Amino acid sequence: MPDSDSQPLITKFMSKFFRSKRAKRTFIRRGIALLALLFILCGFWAWRMVLASNFDIKETTYVYVDSKKDFNDLCSQLKDSASCKSLTTFKQLAYLIGYPEKMKTGRYAIEPGTGNLRLLKNLIGGLQSPTRITFNNIRLKSDLAQRLDDQLMVSKEEMLTLFDDSASCAALGFSPETIQAMFIPNTYEVYWDITPDNLMKRIQKEYKAFWNEDRLAKASKAGLTPIQVSILASIVEEETAKADEMGMVAGLYLNRLRINMPLQADPTVKFAVGDVTLKRILFEHLQVDSPYNTYKHTGLPPGPIRVPSIGGINSVLNHNQHDYIYMCAKEDFSGRHNFASTLAEHAKNANKYRAELNRRQIK
Repeated sequence: MPDSDSQPLITKFMSKFFRSKRAKRTFIRRGIALLALLFILCGFWAWRMVLASNFDIKETTYVYVDSKKDFNDLCSQLKDSASCKSLTTFKQLAYLIGYPEKMKTGRYAIEPGTGNLRLLKNLIGGLQSPTRITFNNIRLKSDLAQRLDDQLMVSKEEMLTLFDDSASCAALGFSPETIQAMFIPNTYEVYWDITPDNLMKRIQKEYKAFWNEDRLAKASKAGLTPIQVSILASIVEEETAKADEMGMVAGLYLNRLRINMPLQADPTVKFAVGDVTLKRILFEHLQVDSPYNTYKHTGLPPGPIRVPSIGGINSVLNHNQHDYIYMCAKEDFSGRHNFASTLAEHAKNANKYRAELNRRQIK
């Protein structure tokens, strides 16, 4: 048995031993708690960076990556257009997976609830959303090129180059003068980064689909090709804005074509002069030397003077049958016309209109 003097030593040793074990357990517990906390914090950060919704939007928003493939510009779009909550987490994940070196052009959708990883998967994979383009109420090729530039990644200059290239137009069945006829005003779904060449092929495909057997038969019956229908429709639409009068005007011009009478269409003179704002056609305007001046040249002009609408094309295909060969704007300036079958009757209508022009001092 240990003596009484050894008792305090044993007690101290045992007390120190148990205190040491408790300290170790406390240390371990605290270490585990700290690791758990770090794990939770890292997990939260990873969740926020990868999976959590990072865009404060209520409806689908779109961002665009153009041919420059500028990562900073994309980030600006995410902030300004998609209300990105944390550009920091987006950039961290983007750099982590090497996206800035893998950027692909396109128009990309961001839906409510989208996280960084989901968006980056679409961006890296080039999984873009198609866009709808329209081109209504277009006059000149430059206007058409600008409208396409406004809606797609193509540039106005690229499109004008194709519009004016004889070989490119011929490959599609047109010429630089008639290429506008290929663009049937409608709504088309294409990818935002479509190339100019592929866009032209797509429009040609839609053109061929538009000119079905029924329309081709009507054009043939009128003695016109599809392109000629578009040329005449462009004149009709410039001549009258009244939908219910277009068929009458189309029938009148067709009557003139049948008897080889000059169309004498004022809109073609405005086009030839280069001023569609003219209120009054003067003798000097009629003398302009241009194949588009239908006062000097019989038949149709070389190409459309605008991109005709489907309504304008249909007005030619379904024109009114009548014997009118003259027309003159009504003196009430309603935008409508007086029609006549004889020159004498037309002269009376023209005199009434000129008198009103003079009364209103329109030059």
